[in-house]
Amino acid sequence: MTMTKTSLICGSLAFDTIMQFEGRFGESLLADQLHKVNVSFLVPTMRTEFGGCSGNIAYNLKMLGGEPRIVGVMGQDSGPYLARLNELGISTQNIMVKSCSYTAQCFVTADADNNQINAFHPGAMSFSHENSVRDAGPAQLAIISPDGLEGMLKHADDLFALGVPFMFDPGQQLPRFSSEQLIDVINKATYVAANDYEIELLMERTGLTVQDIAGRLKALIVTRGEHGSEIYTDGQRIEIPAVKAEAVLDPTGCGDAYRAGLLYGITNGLNWETTGRLASLMGAIKIAHQGGQNHAMTLEQIKARFEAAFGYGY
Repeated sequence: MTMTKTSLICGSLAFDTIMQFEGRFGESLLADQLHKVNVSFLVPTMRTEFGGCSGNIAYNLKMLGGEPRIVGVMGQDSGPYLARLNELGISTQNIMVKSCSYTAQCFVTADADNNQINAFHPGAMSFSHENSVRDAGPAQLAIISPDGLEGMLKHADDLFALGVPFMFDPGQQLPRFSSEQLIDVINKATYVAANDYEIELLMERTGLTVQDIAGRLKALIVTRGEHGSEIYTDGQRIEIPAVKAEAVLDPTGCGDAYRAGLLYGITNGLNWETTGRLASLMGAIKIAHQGGQNHAMTLEQIKARFEAAFGYGY
């Protein structure tokens, strides 16, 4: 494959339906009756958001001036989402539509204490292995974010065979991988990104230490929320500070925004300190807005926020 600035974004595309229950779940759920639950929660407010890991990552990378190309699968209800991506100038050429299925959907009901009851329907995401990265054209970099397990494994094999460097971001799908599968994908990956919980699970599943994992990669990135993040590369541990958010409204999609910053930094040759700080800034911008794709900034505004936070430009 010839070199381009394109990043292949492999992962889920989903609709998130978020409902708010004004009471408390605990008042309707009786501890000694949980074996025969039959409850209904009145939810006066409801909103539907565009989401999914690949959609969120591509949205943020496009905002940064990157060139994302989504490799994902949607269902018969894909029309509004595809139209939105086209309006944003994000290529939909490599999004497969399965008319026999619905797009992946997450139904979230939250109560007054912000406890949540979630139901997730994977839908078309389960067919991700049918959408080959080999058909996506040349790319400088790729990311394998949470998707159908079979698809994630196939994308890793194909990207490795094609010689395309990729970031492995197992996320919430991590528990579905066997230890052998995790080690195999790590050995093929160029980068791995995980949050603090996921890195502990990754170590437990593989028997590898942070140093062992980082030693097989160009970089291992570990995020720790408001405590910042760490990048392990070339035997070094680089501390990345968290950026103070203007508001803390919704963490949904913050990890995806962070990963978009990583992809931008890598494809544009930024050093790891700057790449990590840009990723941190993108997460802080996102958390001040509800939903994974409702924050909007111009490139000039992002650059100004970066310089204000860190005292230099990128």
